[in-house]
Amino acid sequence: MTETSDSDFSVVALAGGVGGARLVDGLDRALPAGALTVVVNTGDDFQHWGLHISPDLDTVMYTLAGLSPEDRGWGIEGDSFHVLAEARRRSVDDWFQLGDRDLVTHLSRTGALADGESLTQATADLCTTLGVDRPLLPMADEARPTHIVTQDGRELAFQEWLVKSRAALSVRQVRHLGTSTPSKTAVDALIAADLVVICPSNPYVSIDPILTLTGITDQLRKTTTVAVSPILGGKAVKGPLATMVPEISGREPSAEAVARHYEGLLNGYAVHHGDSFAAPFPLLETNILIQSKEDRVGFALELIEFARSL
Repeated sequence: MTETSDSDFSVVALAGGVGGARLVDGLDRALPAGALTVVVNTGDDFQHWGLHISPDLDTVMYTLAGLSPEDRGWGIEGDSFHVLAEARRRSVDDWFQLGDRDLVTHLSRTGALADGESLTQATADLCTTLGVDRPLLPMADEARPTHIVTQDGRELAFQEWLVKSRAALSVRQVRHLGTSTPSKTAVDALIAADLVVICPSNPYVSIDPILTLTGITDQLRKTTTVAVSPILGGKAVKGPLATMVPEISGREPSAEAVARHYEGLLNGYAVHHGDSFAAPFPLLETNILIQSKEDRVGFALELIEFARSL
């Protein structure tokens, strides 16, 4: 990596889900003000109760705003669910849990989109209302839905598979539909980046929706890119990744299996203690279980130092 001063060191994080949000939080507090931009998966966006829901954008936004619950990682800490209870009482579809305070986000976003704002602008407006002042960019402004094809041949929208069916159906394939055009702001951020960090998010459903957009992998190959393994000791910290890896790739779930998935993109890779393997790029073997806020910052600093050495 070319040497840069702290004041002009630009980092772009590719993120989705709780693991991605937690590393973004660590990077945000470890880096100088203005150094971090986050490009977030929108493949799991969907319509529910007539509202535009952006689960990954909201998870990252709430985490950066200090609102995300430490135990579950999604939604707003201390939120109530009176609207959901009333929906249940009236036999309205209640499989996706929306908190009362959380609903304001979805109502605001849906109204902004109906008024002609882009998803990028609507997200910036929401961030402003929550005091999040670093760029949080949707990967695309148009719809790019992720679908899951199950082993028995059914095709489900991602949230229906993950939440409604509780990820109980074995996966044959992940499909990325809709637009292939990334948002201009996301592309511009990647072009300007000194470092791209692929967060410890599910590669199939949180990172691939970003990487499969036109021109994104080409840009990553021009930039120092490091990834953090979402697999520790053969297990995923959260979510269904450990079962998806063998179902989709035929490999055992491991840090190496995820690295192979990113073949040709990485200049370095962070793995947990004991998960090293013979890699064609440098490995950072350390504690990547970033549960506490202190862990997140400490690991982020270590990751940045590692990336600067490449």
